[in-house]
Amino acid sequence: MRSSNPVFSRRAFSRGTGYAGFNAPPQAGGAANPYAGTNPYATQAPPQYDPQTRPMTMDDVVTRTGMTLGTLIAGATVGWIFLTGALAFAVFAAVVAMGLGFAQTFMRRPVPALILAYAAFEGIFLGALSGAINDLPKFSGAPMQAVLGTMAVFVAMLVAYKTRLVRVTARFTRFVIIAALGFVLLSLVNMLFMVFGGGDGLGFRSGGLGILFGVVGVVLGALFLALDFKQVEDGIAYGAPREESWLAAFGMTTTLVWIYLEMLRLIQILRD
Repeated sequence: MRSSNPVFSRRAFSRGTGYAGFNAPPQAGGAANPYAGTNPYATQAPPQYDPQTRPMTMDDVVTRTGMTLGTLIAGATVGWIFLTGALAFAVFAAVVAMGLGFAQTFMRRPVPALILAYAAFEGIFLGALSGAINDLPKFSGAPMQAVLGTMAVFVAMLVAYKTRLVRVTARFTRFVIIAALGFVLLSLVNMLFMVFGGGDGLGFRSGGLGILFGVVGVVLGALFLALDFKQVEDGIAYGAPREESWLAAFGMTTTLVWIYLEMLRLIQILRD
């Protein structure tokens, strides 16, 4: 199962590396194991082995995700305190974060240093941007509301996924991918109209249409989370290598950043 998350969409964890085995025949009564032939412990009780090569566990995913989000929060704190008025540097940090993110996406294996550097620069950008928005009287407190909203979306989707209210199927995945592509395309078109035509472009970021567009963005982020949860669940079940937990952390972080930015934009529109 492939996720629409920009990190997971290119491959299911290390697809295309020595880990993958996507052409392996299906296991009896279940889907094909994408890690077949790479982990001798995937279908039996694991004996003693090198901790660096053992299969990843949920604890590994939680730990790496916590480290990545912690680095992002530390960067955001620096951006909020020291760079609120330096939006040029904030834009620079955003560009660097984007470059690091794309670099990791096209790496054959997860690179922890690259992922943490991405989180740090992304955090600096988010902190500086949020601080500048918070300094505007009519938007005071909006960043904190966006943080709380992002946390609420995460918890709600986790509960919905664990209780199977949301089931990630191939059809579900195709729908999310198509919807995400349409959303991004409309956003780019709107941006072009804003740059060359002035004003609010096509109106996707203000008024009633802006509210609807913002809600769609948050919902898409929530659906990305469901795909990410499925990706992690499959990776653990199929015995993905431990280092792949960094890729899971990277994907989850990019999704949460998406949700936060859409939530912040939606709150701004509602207050405006």
